[in-house]
Amino acid sequence: MALIRRNWNPKDADEWTREDWIAIVLSPLAYAALMVGTALSILLMPLGYIILAAGLALTLGMYWIINPKLSTISDAYEKKQKAYLEELERKVKWEDVP
Repeated sequence: MALIRRNWNPKDADEWTREDWIAIVLSPLAYAALMVGTALSILLMPLGYIILAAGLALTLGMYWIINPKLSTISDAYEKKQKAYLEELERKVKWEDVP
């Protein structure tokens, strides 16, 4: 079993999983590292560049972990929304109204 799941179906993606908790932990760490790293980099401190690079790495890691899950949920929602709008359009035009 892989530590990070990359393939999701809409039902499983809608549940809270380990990937969500990893993203919850990485998010504030990445944000703080980006803020501090940017500030120190502006002051031309070498440690700032390292912290900024760490912040970018954390951000990319968070994106890599949570994006497949969010994309699956988004795709399922778009399909559901499209079907709803098509049904609504038929009702507004009085087509096939029971």
